[in-house]
Order: sequence, then structure tokens, then C-alpha cells
Amino acid sequence: MTRLSQVSKAEAPPKVLKLYKEFFGDRDPVAEPGTATGTPGDYWTTFALVPDLMEMAYNTLVPMLQPGRKLHPQLRELVILRTAIVGDSKFEYSQHCKVARLVGVPEEKISAIKGWTTSEAFSPVERAAMAATDEILSLNRVEDSTFAALQQHLSDPEILEVFVVSGLWRMHGLIVRALHLEYDNDTTARLQEVP
Repeated sequence: MTRLSQVSKAEAPPKVLKLYKEFFGDRDPVAEPGTATGTPGDYWTTFALVPDLMEMAYNTLVPMLQPGRKLHPQLRELVILRTAIVGDSKFEYSQHCKVARLVGVPEEKISAIKGWTTSEAFSPVERAAMAATDEILSLNRVEDSTFAALQQHLSDPEILEVFVVSGLWRMHGLIVRALHLEYDNDTTARLQEVP
């Protein structure tokens, strides 16, 4: 059960209704919860409490998933999965296992990402990006040697996107966990993919 109230379709202002239409079609997402990807959808119905924050969430997350970014989509998804693991977000982990598959990340890498440091499945650039993600999220810094490894493989814009992606998904993971939204509404069975 979510910790905050949710905004029904009848209570939603026009800018929220526009996003509801995209995520839920013509249904009232509070009366008939669920998204096309199988999640409860209460992330969006809770964010609708403050429409400009809902719009901000949409406008920061969705563009990072669009084609044409500097960071390769497979590398982006490995960064998001590491962010979900470090932040213990079942929702982010589950959703981005699916997105990772959509952009061509092999199942071997998805299965190995929790223990990436001892796996031989990852390339040097992937290892550098995951090391940087782990460091920025757990240490609030990136070691010089890790940053140098990033610079061996990625351009400055790509490195910036690694940090922005990890920071954005960590922020949203924190909110989801704190408010008991989506799959992060319990404290057991953490980080299992939800079919």
C-alpha cells in the first residue's frame, strides 16, 4: 500500500490527464490500476499530487531513454541496473531488466550484473561504467583511477550521461522506496525480477 494518496482521473488537471492517457489509456488508474508493462502504476498516480513534479519526472526520465543519446543504450541499462542494485530498488531492477533485453543486453550480463566485479562477461568500458556507478552512489565520489578508465573508453558527454543516469534513477528509486510505490512496497524478497 502506498504511503500517500493517489490522484484519480476525475481529480486530475489537464496536464496530468495527458500523461495518464499515455500510461493508462482511458482507464482511471486509481480505480483500475496497472500499466502496459505490468506495474501497478502508482508511481504516476502519486506524483500527480504535484503536477509539475510529475511533469518533471516524466521530462527527466523519458528523454534519457530515447534514441540519439550520447551514451549507448546497452551501457545506459547496465548503469541503471547497477543503480537499482546499489539502491535496492526492486521496481527499477525489474523494469530495467526488461529494457536491457529490449536494447540487446545479453541475458548472461543481466544475470551476472549483481556480481559484476567477479564476472568475465563485461567489457572494459562496461566495467568502468559500473565501477563509476557503484562509487558515485556508495561513496559520493568517483576515484581518479575509475575516472581515468572511463576516459579511456568514453567521451566527456558520454561520461556526463553515465553520472546523470545514475543520479536520476537513484533519486527516483529513493522516492519509490520511501513512499512504498510500485514493487518497492515491502521489505522482503528484494531485487527479484517481477515477471
